[in-house]
Amino acid sequence: TVLDRSEPALALGRELAGACTVDLAPPAAEWSVRSLTGADGAAPDGRHGGSGTGTGGGEELPAADLVTVSYVLGELPEREQTAVVGAAARAGRAVVVTEPGTPEGYARVIAARDLLVAAGLRVLAPCPHSAPCPMVPGEDWCHFAARVSRSSLHRQVKGGSLPYEDEKFSYVAAAYPEVAGGPAAGRIVRRPQKRKGQVLLELCTAENGLRPATVTKRHGADYRAARDVKWGDVWPPEV
Repeated sequence: TVLDRSEPALALGRELAGACTVDLAPPAAEWSVRSLTGADGAAPDGRHGGSGTGTGGGEELPAADLVTVSYVLGELPEREQTAVVGAAARAGRAVVVTEPGTPEGYARVIAARDLLVAAGLRVLAPCPHSAPCPMVPGEDWCHFAARVSRSSLHRQVKGGSLPYEDEKFSYVAAAYPEVAGGPAAGRIVRRPQKRKGQVLLELCTAENGLRPATVTKRHGADYRAARDVKWGDVWPPEV
């Protein structure tokens, strides 16, 4: 189910999904014009009843296994950002919020993370814990990168010459305890630095917050794994 309060945006989404060579949207997807904030109260089936601010002027979002809120919060006033996250927490068994990987986008993700934790969800990623983020606002921000192919039209519109760009993003994934798995031991929060005979990692961990880790040849299998890890991966690797 795809929701947006703008019909032109939905029409563009349907067109892009229909033309995409990768199956990003199932053929039976329902595209609906509506507010994303819902109303105060529990989800229709009463499963969660997590906290959040609604508008009081519309029906709740439909109950779902997963609710994604992608590049939406930055388009809304702060009050509506709170309402959207609250509605998502009431509707979904799991919620993923994604914003641009800028300090401002990270701040919105952290605010959403706080709301999700207050609603009773457990953080799954990128954090290996639900405690406060150890990064100091104004000094650093948690973000990752995904390489995106550029078409010739894309390059022309953006004035770029490369056939790709690295899209920076910040995100949080959280779920209610009954569906959440165990947290990762740590997450790689910077691009790994590969040197001769060693790999330097910057980790966010549940026990020690942010910490560096050096993996060398003497670590055997861990070193071989570290040569292949990417920014954003779990560390140590999950078996």
